[in-house]
Amino acid sequence: MIHRFVGTGTALVTPFLSDGTIDFPALYRLLDFQIDNEIEYIVIGGSTGESATMSLVEKEVLFKKSIEYVAGRRPIIAGTGSNDTRATIELTKIAVSSGADGILLVSPFYNKPTQKGLIEHFSAIAQSADTSFILYNVPGRTASNMLPETQLAIAEANTNVIATKEASADLEQMMEIIRSAPAHFTLLAGDDSLTLPIIASGGTGTISVISNYAPKQFGDLVRASIAGDFTKAREILYTLLPLMKANFIESNPIPVKAALQLMGMIGSIIRLPLTPATEQTLNSMKKALQDAYIL
Repeated sequence: MIHRFVGTGTALVTPFLSDGTIDFPALYRLLDFQIDNEIEYIVIGGSTGESATMSLVEKEVLFKKSIEYVAGRRPIIAGTGSNDTRATIELTKIAVSSGADGILLVSPFYNKPTQKGLIEHFSAIAQSADTSFILYNVPGRTASNMLPETQLAIAEANTNVIATKEASADLEQMMEIIRSAPAHFTLLAGDDSLTLPIIASGGTGTISVISNYAPKQFGDLVRASIAGDFTKAREILYTLLPLMKANFIESNPIPVKAALQLMGMIGSIIRLPLTPATEQTLNSMKKALQDAYIL
Protein backbone atom coordinates (compact mmCIF):
# COMPACT_ATOMS: atom_id res chain seq x y z
CA MET A 1 0.00 0.00 0.00
CA ILE A 2 1.29 3.47 -0.93
CA HIS A 3 1.18 6.17 1.76
CA ARG A 4 1.96 9.87 1.47
CA PHE A 5 3.84 11.67 4.23
CA VAL A 6 3.23 15.35 4.92
CA GLY A 7 4.23 17.44 7.93
CA THR A 8 6.70 16.42 10.60
CA GLY A 9 8.18 12.97 10.99
CA THR A 10 10.49 12.41 13.94
CA ALA A 11 13.73 10.49 13.33
CA LEU A 12 13.41 8.79 16.71
CA VAL A 13 16.38 7.93 18.91
CA THR A 14 16.77 4.36 20.15
CA PRO A 15 17.14 4.29 23.95
CA PHE A 16 19.46 1.66 25.45
CA LEU A 17 19.89 0.09 28.86
CA SER A 18 23.22 -0.01 30.70
CA ASP A 19 23.94 -3.47 29.23
CA GLY A 20 23.56 -2.04 25.71
CA THR A 21 20.22 -3.67 24.89
CA ILE A 22 17.20 -1.70 23.68
CA ASP A 23 15.25 -0.04 26.50
CA PHE A 24 11.70 -0.81 25.35
CA PRO A 25 9.86 0.89 28.24
CA ALA A 26 11.76 4.11 27.41
CA LEU A 27 11.03 3.60 23.71
CA TYR A 28 7.32 3.34 24.43
CA ARG A 29 7.47 6.55 26.49
CA LEU A 30 9.09 8.30 23.53
CA LEU A 31 6.47 6.97 21.13
CA ASP A 32 3.63 8.16 23.38
CA PHE A 33 5.34 11.55 23.76
CA GLN A 34 5.45 11.92 19.98
CA ILE A 35 1.82 10.92 19.50
CA ASP A 36 0.53 13.03 22.41
CA ASN A 37 2.31 16.05 20.91
CA GLU A 38 0.69 15.70 17.48
CA ILE A 39 3.65 14.55 15.39
CA GLU A 40 2.45 13.34 11.98
CA TYR A 41 4.61 10.22 11.56
CA ILE A 42 7.61 8.49 13.16
CA VAL A 43 10.82 7.11 11.67
CA ILE A 44 12.33 4.11 13.45
CA GLY A 45 15.88 2.87 12.91
CA GLY A 46 17.28 5.83 11.01
CA SER A 47 20.62 7.56 11.52
CA THR A 48 19.38 9.25 14.71
CA GLY A 49 18.21 5.83 15.87
CA GLU A 50 21.80 4.49 15.68
CA SER A 51 20.91 1.95 13.03
CA ALA A 52 24.56 1.68 11.98
CA THR A 53 25.38 -0.19 15.21
CA MET A 54 22.28 -2.38 15.36
CA SER A 55 22.12 -5.98 14.18
CA LEU A 56 19.55 -7.31 11.73
CA VAL A 57 17.79 -9.16 14.57
CA GLU A 58 17.69 -6.01 16.72
CA LYS A 59 16.23 -3.98 13.87
CA GLU A 60 13.56 -6.61 13.25
CA VAL A 61 12.54 -6.58 16.92
CA LEU A 62 12.66 -2.77 17.04
CA PHE A 63 10.37 -2.50 14.01
CA LYS A 64 7.89 -5.11 15.24
CA LYS A 65 7.62 -3.84 18.80
CA SER A 66 7.32 -0.19 17.75
CA ILE A 67 4.62 -0.95 15.18
CA GLU A 68 2.71 -3.17 17.61
CA TYR A 69 2.85 -0.55 20.35
CA VAL A 70 1.79 2.38 18.17
CA ALA A 71 -1.05 0.20 16.82
CA GLY A 72 -1.95 2.50 13.94
CA ARG A 73 -2.04 5.71 15.98
CA ARG A 74 0.60 7.15 13.66
CA PRO A 75 2.30 5.91 10.47
CA ILE A 76 5.66 4.24 11.12
CA ILE A 77 8.52 4.48 8.64
CA ALA A 78 11.35 1.96 9.00
CA GLY A 79 14.92 2.84 8.15
CA THR A 80 16.27 -0.14 6.22
CA GLY A 81 18.94 1.47 4.04
CA SER A 82 22.53 0.26 3.94
CA ASN A 83 25.44 0.03 1.50
CA ASP A 84 24.50 -3.55 0.57
CA THR A 85 21.58 -3.81 -1.85
CA ARG A 86 20.76 -7.42 -1.01
CA ALA A 87 20.83 -6.79 2.74
CA THR A 88 18.62 -3.74 2.31
CA ILE A 89 16.07 -5.76 0.35
CA GLU A 90 16.06 -8.43 3.06
CA LEU A 91 15.49 -5.91 5.86
CA THR A 92 12.90 -4.04 3.78
CA LYS A 93 10.84 -7.22 3.39
CA ILE A 94 11.05 -7.78 7.14
CA ALA A 95 9.88 -4.23 7.86
CA VAL A 96 6.99 -4.45 5.41
CA SER A 97 5.86 -7.80 6.79
CA SER A 98 6.01 -6.26 10.28
CA GLY A 99 3.52 -3.60 9.23
CA ALA A 100 5.68 -0.57 8.43
CA ASP A 101 3.83 2.13 6.52
CA GLY A 102 6.90 3.21 4.59
CA ILE A 103 10.63 2.72 4.18
CA LEU A 104 13.47 5.24 4.49
CA LEU A 105 16.50 4.40 2.33
CA VAL A 106 19.77 6.16 3.06
CA SER A 107 22.12 6.51 0.12
CA PRO A 108 24.83 3.82 0.27
CA PHE A 109 27.78 4.85 2.39
CA TYR A 110 31.49 3.99 2.23
CA ASN A 111 31.54 2.21 -1.15
CA LYS A 112 30.63 5.44 -3.05
CA PRO A 113 28.53 4.12 -5.96
CA THR A 114 28.27 6.04 -9.22
CA GLN A 115 25.04 7.88 -10.04
CA LYS A 116 24.12 4.94 -12.31
CA GLY A 117 24.79 2.58 -9.42
CA LEU A 118 22.50 4.64 -7.19
CA ILE A 119 19.68 4.41 -9.74
CA GLU A 120 20.06 0.64 -10.00
CA HIS A 121 20.41 0.21 -6.21
CA PHE A 122 17.24 2.13 -5.34
CA SER A 123 15.25 0.71 -8.24
CA ALA A 124 16.07 -2.85 -7.18
CA ILE A 125 14.86 -2.13 -3.66
CA ALA A 126 11.73 -0.28 -4.82
CA GLN A 127 10.79 -3.23 -7.02
CA SER A 128 11.17 -5.68 -4.11
CA ALA A 129 8.19 -4.53 -2.05
CA ASP A 130 4.76 -2.91 -2.43
CA THR A 131 5.19 0.02 -0.09
CA SER A 132 6.16 3.70 -0.01
CA PHE A 133 9.86 4.49 -0.26
CA ILE A 134 11.64 7.69 0.78
CA LEU A 135 15.15 8.35 -0.51
CA TYR A 136 17.61 9.85 1.98
CA ASN A 137 20.44 11.97 0.61
CA VAL A 138 22.95 12.91 3.31
CA PRO A 139 26.37 13.52 1.72
CA GLY A 140 27.96 14.37 5.07
CA ARG A 141 27.49 10.77 6.17
CA THR A 142 27.70 8.88 2.88
CA ALA A 143 30.62 10.68 1.18
CA SER A 144 28.63 11.08 -2.04
CA ASN A 145 25.85 13.36 -3.24
CA MET A 146 22.79 11.93 -4.98
CA LEU A 147 22.31 14.48 -7.76
CA PRO A 148 18.88 15.93 -8.58
CA GLU A 149 18.73 14.16 -11.94
CA THR A 150 19.51 10.87 -10.20
CA GLN A 151 16.78 11.28 -7.62
CA LEU A 152 14.31 12.30 -10.30
CA ALA A 153 15.25 9.34 -12.50
CA ILE A 154 14.64 6.95 -9.60
CA ALA A 155 11.25 8.54 -8.88
CA GLU A 156 10.20 8.55 -12.53
CA ALA A 157 11.04 4.86 -12.90
CA ASN A 158 9.42 3.82 -9.59
CA THR A 159 6.06 5.33 -8.67
CA ASN A 160 6.31 3.90 -5.13
CA VAL A 161 9.32 6.14 -4.48
CA ILE A 162 7.20 8.97 -3.14
CA ALA A 163 9.66 11.40 -1.52
CA THR A 164 13.23 12.29 -0.77
CA LYS A 165 14.66 13.36 2.57
CA GLU A 166 17.18 15.94 1.42
CA ALA A 167 20.03 16.66 3.85
CA SER A 168 22.56 18.02 1.38
CA ALA A 169 22.07 21.57 2.78
CA ASP A 170 22.03 22.72 -0.87
CA LEU A 171 18.84 24.74 -1.33
CA GLU A 172 19.44 25.17 -5.05
CA GLN A 173 19.66 21.39 -5.46
CA MET A 174 16.45 20.94 -3.49
CA MET A 175 14.61 23.55 -5.52
CA GLU A 176 15.69 21.81 -8.72
CA ILE A 177 14.19 18.55 -7.42
CA ILE A 178 10.94 20.27 -6.40
CA ARG A 179 10.72 22.14 -9.72
CA SER A 180 11.08 19.01 -11.84
CA ALA A 181 9.49 16.34 -9.62
CA PRO A 182 6.81 14.02 -11.01
CA ALA A 183 3.39 14.47 -9.37
CA HIS A 184 3.80 11.54 -6.97
CA PHE A 185 7.21 12.66 -5.64
CA THR A 186 7.79 15.28 -2.93
CA LEU A 187 10.72 16.68 -0.97
CA LEU A 188 11.11 16.52 2.82
CA ALA A 189 13.67 18.64 4.64
CA GLY A 190 16.51 16.70 6.22
CA ASP A 191 17.90 19.68 8.16
CA ASP A 192 15.68 21.25 10.81
CA SER A 193 17.02 24.76 10.29
CA LEU A 194 16.17 24.68 6.56
CA THR A 195 12.63 23.35 6.96
CA LEU A 196 10.90 26.73 6.63
CA PRO A 197 12.66 27.81 3.41
CA ILE A 198 12.25 24.34 1.93
CA ILE A 199 8.49 24.34 2.57
CA ALA A 200 8.28 27.90 1.23
CA SER A 201 9.95 26.55 -1.93
CA GLY A 202 7.43 23.73 -2.31
CA GLY A 203 8.58 20.99 0.07
CA THR A 204 5.90 19.12 1.99
CA GLY A 205 7.48 18.62 5.41
CA THR A 206 10.49 17.27 7.22
CA ILE A 207 12.06 14.29 8.94
CA SER A 208 13.37 15.94 12.06
CA VAL A 209 15.88 15.57 14.90
CA ILE A 210 14.69 18.40 17.15
CA SER A 211 11.16 16.98 17.25
CA ASN A 212 12.51 14.17 19.46
CA TYR A 213 12.28 16.57 22.39
CA ALA A 214 10.26 19.50 20.95
CA PRO A 215 7.59 17.74 18.86
CA LYS A 216 4.77 20.20 19.52
CA GLN A 217 6.86 23.34 19.05
CA PHE A 218 8.61 22.18 15.91
CA GLY A 219 5.45 20.54 14.58
CA ASP A 220 3.68 23.89 14.95
CA LEU A 221 6.47 25.52 12.91
CA VAL A 222 5.98 23.00 10.12
CA ARG A 223 2.19 23.24 10.19
CA ALA A 224 2.37 27.04 10.10
CA SER A 225 4.80 26.90 7.17
CA ILE A 226 2.56 24.54 5.20
CA ALA A 227 -0.42 26.83 5.91
CA GLY A 228 1.57 29.84 4.63
CA ASP A 229 1.73 31.54 8.04
CA PHE A 230 5.39 32.42 7.76
CA THR A 231 5.23 35.07 10.48
CA LYS A 232 4.33 32.42 13.06
CA ALA A 233 6.78 29.95 11.54
CA ARG A 234 9.65 32.44 11.74
CA GLU A 235 8.86 33.25 15.36
CA ILE A 236 9.10 29.57 16.31
CA LEU A 237 12.19 29.06 14.13
CA TYR A 238 14.19 31.75 15.87
CA THR A 239 13.14 30.46 19.29
CA LEU A 240 14.32 26.96 18.41
CA LEU A 241 17.37 27.90 16.32
CA PRO A 242 19.87 27.70 19.23
CA LEU A 243 18.65 24.15 19.90
CA MET A 244 18.98 23.23 16.23
CA LYS A 245 22.60 24.36 16.38
CA ALA A 246 23.18 22.61 19.73
CA ASN A 247 21.99 19.31 18.22
CA PHE A 248 25.29 19.15 16.33
CA ILE A 249 27.76 20.26 19.00
CA GLU A 250 28.77 16.60 18.90
CA SER A 251 27.83 13.95 16.38
CA ASN A 252 24.10 13.25 16.09
CA PRO A 253 22.45 11.70 18.12
CA ILE A 254 24.73 12.50 21.10
CA PRO A 255 23.21 15.96 21.82
CA VAL A 256 19.59 14.94 21.22
CA LYS A 257 20.02 11.99 23.57
CA ALA A 258 21.52 14.41 26.09
CA ALA A 259 18.40 16.60 25.78
CA LEU A 260 16.09 13.64 26.36
CA GLN A 261 18.26 12.56 29.29
CA LEU A 262 17.93 16.05 30.83
CA MET A 263 14.16 15.78 30.38
CA GLY A 264 14.17 12.47 32.28
CA MET A 265 12.90 10.44 29.33
CA ILE A 266 15.89 8.16 28.64
CA GLY A 267 19.23 7.20 30.11
CA SER A 268 22.63 8.36 28.91
CA ILE A 269 23.64 5.17 27.06
CA ILE A 270 24.84 5.45 23.49
CA ARG A 271 26.65 2.79 21.47
CA LEU A 272 30.31 2.88 20.59
CA PRO A 273 32.00 4.28 18.62
CA LEU A 274 29.81 7.18 19.79
CA THR A 275 30.22 8.22 23.43
CA PRO A 276 27.88 9.95 25.91
CA ALA A 277 27.66 13.72 25.86
CA THR A 278 30.40 15.65 27.58
CA GLU A 279 29.61 17.85 30.56
CA GLN A 280 30.01 20.88 28.30
CA THR A 281 27.43 19.51 25.86
CA LEU A 282 25.02 18.70 28.70
CA ASN A 283 25.37 22.25 30.03
CA SER A 284 24.87 23.77 26.58
CA MET A 285 21.79 21.64 25.93
CA LYS A 286 20.36 22.45 29.36
CA LYS A 287 20.67 26.19 28.77
CA ALA A 288 19.20 25.97 25.27
CA LEU A 289 16.27 23.88 26.55
CA GLN A 290 15.64 26.36 29.36
CA ASP A 291 15.85 29.34 27.01
CA ALA A 292 13.25 27.68 24.75
CA TYR A 293 10.99 26.94 27.78
CA ILE A 294 11.23 23.20 27.19
CA LEU A 295 13.06 22.41 30.43
